[in-house]
Amino acid sequence: MATERILIVDDEETLCEVLKINLENEGYDVDIAFSAEQALTYDLKNYSLILLDIMMGEINGIKMAKMLKADLSTAEIPIIFCTARDTEDDMVMGLNLGADDYIMKPYTIRNVVARVKSVLRRSSGHKTLAQREEQPNLMKVEGLQLDLEFKRCTVDGQEVKLTRKEFELLAYLISHRGKICSREQILSRIWSDEVVVLDRTIDVNITRLRAKIGPYGSYIVTRSGFGYGFRD
Repeated sequence: MATERILIVDDEETLCEVLKINLENEGYDVDIAFSAEQALTYDLKNYSLILLDIMMGEINGIKMAKMLKADLSTAEIPIIFCTARDTEDDMVMGLNLGADDYIMKPYTIRNVVARVKSVLRRSSGHKTLAQREEQPNLMKVEGLQLDLEFKRCTVDGQEVKLTRKEFELLAYLISHRGKICSREQILSRIWSDEVVVLDRTIDVNITRLRAKIGPYGSYIVTRSGFGYGFRD
C-alpha cells in the first residue's frame, strides 16, 4: 500500500517542521509549503490530505481551499484548517467550504496527529463506497475520465467539450479497451441512426478526439485495414 502523502501549508516555519517530524514518525510522507502561492506550484492531486492555515499572505487559506474545491483533480482531497481564528463564524465558514476538520491554535501535536488519522480513515472509507456506487457510470484511464451519467469528459481534472458522437465514440473504444474495433462495428454502434455515413466520418472524429484529449490521444490506435482501438 502506498504511503499517504500530507501537505502542510503554513507560514510558521518552526511549527511546520515540528508537525512534519511527528507526522513522518507516524509513517506519513510529508511536504511543507510556507505559503499558498508555494503550495500551488506543487502537484496537489497527489496528496492524501492538506493541513491548511487560514491567516497567510495574499492567497489565504480560505481562498486556497476554494481553489482546491473548484478543481476536479483536487476537489476530493481532505482539508484540515489549522488556525488561530477561533470564532464560531470562522469555523462554520471553513466547514461550509468543504473542510473536513478545523483545529484551533494553539494545539497539541498529539491532537493534530489524531485528527489527521481520523480524517484519513473517513476519507478512505468514503472513497471505497463511492467507487462501488459510481463505478458503473464512470470510465477512467489514468487522468482521462468519462462520466456516463452526466455526459462529461475530463482530462487531468479539466473538463473537455466533446460532441455527442465524439463522446459516444470515445466511450465505445474505452469499453473495448485492448481490442481493435472494425469500421463496420463502430458505424453500426455510433452512427446506427444515420442513413448515409462515409468512412471518412470516423477518421475525422478520431482526429478531433486525439487532439481534444491531449496526452491520452496516443491511446487511440489505428490498425490500417482493420479499424481502431484504445490501448491498454
